[in-house]
Amino acid sequence: MSSLSLHEKRLSSIVNLVPNDRLLRPPLKWAGGKRWQVPYLRSLWQPHSHRRLVEPFAGGLAVSLGLQPTYATINDANPHVVNFYRWIKRGLTIDMSLRNSRTFYVRARNRFNDLLRNGRHTSKEAAELFYYLNRTGYNGLCRFNRDGEFNVPFGRHPQINYARDFAPYKDAFKNWTFVSADFERMSINSDDFIYADPPYDVEFTSYSKDGFTWADQLRTARWLAQHRGPVVLSNQATPRIINLYRKLGFRLRFLAAPRMISCNGDRSLAREVLATKNI
Repeated sequence: MSSLSLHEKRLSSIVNLVPNDRLLRPPLKWAGGKRWQVPYLRSLWQPHSHRRLVEPFAGGLAVSLGLQPTYATINDANPHVVNFYRWIKRGLTIDMSLRNSRTFYVRARNRFNDLLRNGRHTSKEAAELFYYLNRTGYNGLCRFNRDGEFNVPFGRHPQINYARDFAPYKDAFKNWTFVSADFERMSINSDDFIYADPPYDVEFTSYSKDGFTWADQLRTARWLAQHRGPVVLSNQATPRIINLYRKLGFRLRFLAAPRMISCNGDRSLAREVLATKNI
């Protein structure tokens, strides 16, 4: 891949502006979060802000919180992040101990996996543990093995500022619906504004036990291309992704994205594509 163009670097300087301090920050630490995109996405969203915002791959919720829609349908394939958001909507206050300790972390991870094995994944305790594991684990990763067990290692953070009272989010979530399903099973209206950020087209240890394949990338792009309302689709700008989105009639723009996590310490800008349709 060639180096980023001057135009892309200028776009990067725009989208990396710090969002309005009055906005609610994402409650979770999230690898690959799109908070850096929000200032750029606002210009696409504002003419359509009367619509319902739909996020099929919500993740850390940075975009929805940044755009502040009145009505939203928030979906994620990971039921545990959705359970956490549902409990926030109900007015979550965390009662359990929160310690930046390897021993305590391993016990909490074992307890969380025990709840999953016993069908208690929608409980308040599971939501509390998910938040604790997210804030204390390595780099905000959310990773499950083939048995559906959370297996992120301890994070070794010097200090962690845990939250306990999530009441400030309750009003924002008032007219938001949280679901966990395959994106094609979502109930979509023809005039919905869809922002889709599927897992990158790169090798990645499973975010959910079933993973996300190239076939899923194809399904996602084709499903979005058929939507009659506004669509914004974000992904890593790999050659096959660019070719796919162009063939389906999307307009492509390229951004220089911050590289939050890298196994070799590389923090150079990554090339990302925003594909738009009906905007």
